[in-house]
Amino acid sequence: MQQTAQRRRPSRVRWWVAGLMWAAIAINYIDRTVLSAAAPRIQSEFHLSAVEMGVVMSAFFWSYALLQLPAGMLADRFGQKKVLGFAVLWWSLATAATGIASGFRSLVALRVALGIGEAGAYPSNAGIATRWFPRQERARVAGIFDSGSKLGGAVALPLIAAMLAAFDWKLTFVLTGLLGIVWLAVWLITFTDSPADNKRVDADELAHIESGQNARSAWRAAPSDWRRLLAHRNIWAMCIGFFMINYNSYFFITWLPTYLVKARGLTLMEMGWVASLPLLASIVVEVAAGWASDRVYASGRLSLTATRKLFLVIGLVMASSIGLAAYAHSAVVAVLLLIVAKSGTTVAASQVWALPGDVAPPNAVSMVAGLQNMVSNLGGVIGPIVTGAIVAATGSFVPALVVSSALIGIAILNYLFLLGRVEPIQTSGHATNSLNHEQRNADVSF
Repeated sequence: MQQTAQRRRPSRVRWWVAGLMWAAIAINYIDRTVLSAAAPRIQSEFHLSAVEMGVVMSAFFWSYALLQLPAGMLADRFGQKKVLGFAVLWWSLATAATGIASGFRSLVALRVALGIGEAGAYPSNAGIATRWFPRQERARVAGIFDSGSKLGGAVALPLIAAMLAAFDWKLTFVLTGLLGIVWLAVWLITFTDSPADNKRVDADELAHIESGQNARSAWRAAPSDWRRLLAHRNIWAMCIGFFMINYNSYFFITWLPTYLVKARGLTLMEMGWVASLPLLASIVVEVAAGWASDRVYASGRLSLTATRKLFLVIGLVMASSIGLAAYAHSAVVAVLLLIVAKSGTTVAASQVWALPGDVAPPNAVSMVAGLQNMVSNLGGVIGPIVTGAIVAATGSFVPALVVSSALIGIAILNYLFLLGRVEPIQTSGHATNSLNHEQRNADVSF
């Protein structure tokens, strides 16, 4: 009897897929962080100036930000298995090849190549989440795979520092590049674009997955023109909101160490541990927020629109505490407020990465995710520059943190009032002309 009961238990292959998505993002962040840890040795060996090293560090974002939309379009057209698999292979080879760089030009070229590969990760994951998970589980899986970025960022520096101590920097790049090759082998063997094509997915799990999705035929439709999607206010709201969130979020992986040392008086050893606390805390918070929002939506107490907006606002109110941290009298209180602020950005992120699957036509989820992420990374590029300029002009981090908090306030207004009803965009008939229609039917209530 027990064996019969076990046979009838639905398979849970989709959560294995979520684990692969999480691992891809974690490896993504480890590979992009190696340069930061190895920078002092590389700069010394190749006799690079501070300006040249800055160019090398920023070169990754040139291709990464600009190729988000094309990567999403390719994933929708050719399938996430091929595109994400090729992306991981590409960026892993670029990482490993950095170990044979010969100077400034080759370093810049290899960092641009790394950005080309890594551009495929998030858009592909958004499309996979929509195909493999019903609507009532998407915030949970978004929280899971995006949390890989926090673990990658928090673990990468101490892990890579240990590798650099044991090996030279060239071998460290080769070894980290091999992580993606191992992941790729597992990916190619176990993943299929459609759960219906996966032999390990039983009928019960497939029925559960398809219970909260569009018909399979919608996935086979011709991909939408991304320019037409810009006629929809929800696309604008998603891009604007994520831009503001990333402006805030990039502070934690660029200026936070300097802030802790110069503004809060921490030693370098203390800074190393304290700087990882917001990232580590946000891993747990993001997964919990995704789970909680899915439970609220599945309960039927709130509509999908109200659920997404509620958790976005909760997260962004938390994120705004970065402004309070500027005025904290003690370093301990400031760090606690920064932990709350970073955790808040991840509460919002659990909804941000679910929105492409909620809003995009089924055949354009990766495209919309790529468009949203492209704009958000512009916020990540601009944020550190503006923060540095404010600190240079005023001699203080206080106004820089206040500006960051103010932008979070704009993000709250954006999601409350510009983001309309959260529902799939229709690409035919009268629904294509939806800007005015959506304005009349916006759902901003909880």
